[in-house]
Amino acid sequence: MATRKRSVARIVAEAGVIAAVYAAVSLITIESMQWFAFGPVQFRVSEALTVVALFTPAAVPGLWLGAVLANAASVALGNPLGWLDVVFGGVGTLLGAWWTWRFRSRRALALAGPVVSNALIVPAYLPILLAGLGIYRVPVLGWDLSSSWPLMYVFGVVSVGIGQAVVVYGLGWPLASALERSGVTRRW
Repeated sequence: MATRKRSVARIVAEAGVIAAVYAAVSLITIESMQWFAFGPVQFRVSEALTVVALFTPAAVPGLWLGAVLANAASVALGNPLGWLDVVFGGVGTLLGAWWTWRFRSRRALALAGPVVSNALIVPAYLPILLAGLGIYRVPVLGWDLSSSWPLMYVFGVVSVGIGQAVVVYGLGWPLASALERSGVTRRW
């Protein structure tokens, strides 16, 4: 019984640390790279941390809580529609982290979880958050997707998916390898 309590306490502690690190990295990079962290094209550096779910089940709730906290910052800064990002962005992160943990023995497949979940979920509400900003208009190409939610969604799936893939595979995979080489993952 004491071992079980200790392992539950350890998982809760790990989840808390993961949440804090994810939220901190998100807030730092969102502040410095705002146009790359929001919008239809997203390169959220903190998404590289989703690879931690390869090593510990505590990453599933930890990454979810970190995403919720980071997205809640936009609500605190006066964006009432930010609640969509808190709820649905959090769900995307939760599903992606669960997928990563579930398929951790096949790294390439495991890392597809955060890419696919965010690429399918986030673009569903982005047009609501970005309405009126002209983001879905590309005058040079003569495109104006702003009058068609299905076109905005498809554009978002492709653009968010590409951004996620670049961060998760381009930054996250090397991060996972570095964590393994450092020996940190043996403690998990």
